[in-house]
Amino acid sequence: MMTFQPLGGLAFRCTGGGMPIAVFPEKSDNFDEKTLVLLSVPEEEVRTPNVLSWPGEYNEGGISVYGIGQMEGQEVSYVVEVDGVRCAFLASPLQDWTDHQIEMVGEIDVLSLPAENAKIAQKLIDEFDPRVIILLPTSDKEAYAAITKLIGAKGEAVSEYKLKSSLPAEGREVVVMKK
Repeated sequence: MMTFQPLGGLAFRCTGGGMPIAVFPEKSDNFDEKTLVLLSVPEEEVRTPNVLSWPGEYNEGGISVYGIGQMEGQEVSYVVEVDGVRCAFLASPLQDWTDHQIEMVGEIDVLSLPAENAKIAQKLIDEFDPRVIILLPTSDKEAYAAITKLIGAKGEAVSEYKLKSSLPAEGREVVVMKK
């Protein structure tokens, strides 16, 4: 079972694999060496073990990670495989992806994206066709409203989402995280 919990802003924690993953936290040094930290902006000097911030392929604590550089390497999004579930964590600001970048990602099960730019979000959702979408709220209320309508989000924002033993067989599950 995988669990997703917001950490504030666009950051969240994903647990359930070999080690917990902190995705897009503001500071990397708030975590111990038992947590894999994924940063959206490359850091020249990493002061803490298990911090990834550059494009490339990694295997940390039994977790397969693929960092995809955008904006000429100034921003990094990630594809992570945990217990056979492929997750794509898209960095903010949401970028238009090239066909080559989309091919590098391949098939994914869970797509996490910021509530920004409904047009780009729609294109990426159509391309990746995930079984689960996790929407991370931003301060842009207009974009948030457009994307929640676009993906068919219903109900309250949640402070925790648990992906049980299997993915939805049909359709798509939509989760909106609390800030």
